Parts: sequence; structure tokens; C-alpha cells
Amino acid sequence: MHESKIDILINEMQKLSAALDRLAGPAAAINDWTAAECFVWAPATRHLQPVTRPNRIDLALITGVDHVRDILFENTLRFAEGYPANNVLLWGARGMGKSSLVKAVHAKVARETGSELKLVEVHREDISTLPVLMEILKAAPMSVIVFCDDLSFDHDDTSYKSLKAVLDGGVEGRPANVVLYATSNRRHLLPRNMMENEQSTAINPSEAVEEKVSLSDRFGLWLGFHKCSQDDYLAMVEGYARYYGLSVEREALHADALEWATTRGSRSGRVAWQFIQDLAGRLRRPLGEPV
Repeated sequence: MHESKIDILINEMQKLSAALDRLAGPAAAINDWTAAECFVWAPATRHLQPVTRPNRIDLALITGVDHVRDILFENTLRFAEGYPANNVLLWGARGMGKSSLVKAVHAKVARETGSELKLVEVHREDISTLPVLMEILKAAPMSVIVFCDDLSFDHDDTSYKSLKAVLDGGVEGRPANVVLYATSNRRHLLPRNMMENEQSTAINPSEAVEEKVSLSDRFGLWLGFHKCSQDDYLAMVEGYARYYGLSVEREALHADALEWATTRGSRSGRVAWQFIQDLAGRLRRPLGEPV
């Protein structure tokens, strides 16, 4: 009888332990830095998911943004070599290669320096978990670029405070082995009506707006991307066609590319790439390795 009560007690304790495990959620994953050059942050499991085949293009294919390309490359090179570097905000026109430039620069710097420089992408909806990610990255045995694509905040979004805390570094300071690169269509990351609403309802309007505008100021480098000219657009198309060995007479290539841009209502690096994909499909040519 006495043993039966002990068995019941043990059984109840096991149930309680299982319930606590369920409440605690899954255990944090073990991150393998050797698995890839690029990773995607999965905050639910604290896992850095390796990306074995990153979606990126050669840096030589990104044209029309030579000045900002060189600045970003130099900043990234210094960082990979262990020297001080800035957080970077790449802002401006859509489709002008902001995210492509970040990934291409990372690849080239890692290759040229022979370093173990890593790129970790954080999805926009996971910005609030940046402090948790920093705790993991500060123990990494190499330099890490944290990359957030298409960063912006809505009027009721408070997750910008997590980003602000990371950029400021808090009491402990930003880990020396981490920099943050972000792209956005907005220079100040926050919509104008959000700042105007804060200004109209605050006791001290200037202070309320300053807190939000100053988020961008916490990036050491601002790199602006503007709409490309027709010449730049055609240069992008020619570069892609030459790189992938698409043999089309230059005049015909230009005419087709301009017609494509007209149907899309814009000229940009993204539109040029979409045209090349269409052209390669019509020519029955794969877009694999360069020719």
C-alpha cells in the first residue's frame, strides 16, 4: 500500500514535469556556424537556419550605384578584418538593388578576405526579438552582419524600440563582432503621418517626434538609392545579357528592354532582371553559371 502511494506520487510528479516542459516550449536549438555562410533567424526556437544556396548575384552585375557600392564594400571589408565599422541604412527607390548589394558585398568580402564573415537575416516581423539574437551572436567566434530587408514601422508598431536598443547598445554595448545592415524605402523608417500624429498629440511635440526620427540617426551610414536613368537601365540589361551569354543584337536588346520597362511603368535594377529572365526564357537559355 505504501509503495502504491509512492508510485502515484512519482506519476503525478512526472505529469507536472511534462506540463512544465510544454509551457517552457521547445529547447533552444544548437546553432552550427559551419553549416553555411548565410542564416535566417528563427526566434521561436532560437535557431539560426542555414541557407546553403543564398539568393544573390555577383557584385559586378550591380551597376548604376557605384558610389554607395564602394562605401558599403569598404565598411564591410573593415568589419571583416576586425576594425571598427558602422551600422548601415540603405534607403531609397524600390528595385534599385539595395538588398542585392548587401548580399553581394558580403559574398565578395568573405571570399576576398578568407574570413568566416556570416550574414544573418532577420524578418521584419521578428525585429522585437533582436535583443535575444544579440545574446547568441555575441558568443559567435566570427564577425556577423545582421540584415533586415524592407524595414519600416506602422503607426501602432512599437518594435522599433527593440531596434533602437540594439543600435544604441544599451549598458553592455553592441557586440564588437556584430553590425546591422537594413534596407528601407523610407529615409526615416517611420511614415510621415505617424510623426505628425505624435507631434499633434504630445505635450512636448518636438521630443515625441525626435525619438522616432532619431532611429535613423543611429545608423552610422546612410546610403541613398535613386531612380535610374534610361542609360543606367540599359547598362544593367547589357551587363546581365553579357554575363549570362544571351546573344542578342544590341539595338534589338535595347528596344525590347525599353518596351518591357514601359509596360512595367518604371526603370530599375529589378525591372532589368525581370526582363532578362523573360528574354532567357524566350531564348530557351538557363540562367545558371556565367558564360
